Amino acid sequence: MSALHSPRRAALAAALTLAFVGAAQAQHHAAQAAPTPPEPAPVATEPAVDHAAMGHAAPSKVNADHDSMDHSKMDHAAMADTAPSAASQTPREPIPEVTDADRAAAFPRLRHHMQHAREFNSYVLFDRLEVGDTDHGRSEAWEATAWFGSDLNRVWLRSEGEREGGATAAADLEVLYGRSVTPWWDVVVGLKHDFKPGRSQDWLAVGVQGMSPYKFEVQATAYVGASGRVAANVEAEYDVLLTNRLILQPLVELDFNGSQDTRRGIGSGLSTLEAGLRLRYEFSRRFAPYVGVVHERSFGNTAELRRDEGEAREDTRVVAGVRIWF
Repeated sequence: MSALHSPRRAALAAALTLAFVGAAQAQHHAAQAAPTPPEPAPVATEPAVDHAAMGHAAPSKVNADHDSMDHSKMDHAAMADTAPSAASQTPREPIPEVTDADRAAAFPRLRHHMQHAREFNSYVLFDRLEVGDTDHGRSEAWEATAWFGSDLNRVWLRSEGEREGGATAAADLEVLYGRSVTPWWDVVVGLKHDFKPGRSQDWLAVGVQGMSPYKFEVQATAYVGASGRVAANVEAEYDVLLTNRLILQPLVELDFNGSQDTRRGIGSGLSTLEAGLRLRYEFSRRFAPYVGVVHERSFGNTAELRRDEGEAREDTRVVAGVRIWF
């Protein structure tokens, strides 16, 4: 029985061997016929990093630069806007409406009335109280201004004069009503009375006074007298602050006459010019002594009349005085 089956087993084993060999050859031929896939590109590798040379133990340069940065000049608000915070994403409460109670707390009722400046005020200034040395001996001179009233309406008093050798050479007094037409200028109208020289005489006065641009104090007045006689006076002065207390004051004064008056030694046209330079020191704003020099010159017919009387056409004198106001 075993002898009969042995040839069958051998035949079956041979058939299986041939089948396996054929399958292997077929797989080999199929692999040779298929296209060969491209080789993968070589992967770039970074150079090896020497972490020991990096010095992680020492402070890095980035941290050092961060410590040296001026954070006061950085716009942290703009930097904060780049990244929304949790607070900005939360809804905000609306501003409540203003109530009557809020208004009453913000504007409480005043217990006292406001105190306004007095309506009536006064000011008296002796701009010049001085003595000087002239060809005829010592001389004294004054110029004073005063006003009484409000900011818009005032009564003005103006006076100036000169004494030489113990006698009054010239003196006058003006009483004027002044009305403010701008913050810097007043219009004045009133009367002027001349005591000297010669017999006394009266004039109707109309003019302006105030402060021009560049802080020049200007006073210009026209006068109309008896028999149609006319005259005019223009005066300008300026305060140069050398220090808060040391002040240099240049002054120019011109007198004009429409007609000649032989008895008073006054000719027509430009009669006299007076230019002065005074340096004062203000111990207080109300009291300031000064020294200066004054030059006076006559022109035209007035110069000729003075020459006929034996007087000089021009005169220069050194003066000293005090400026006070109250």
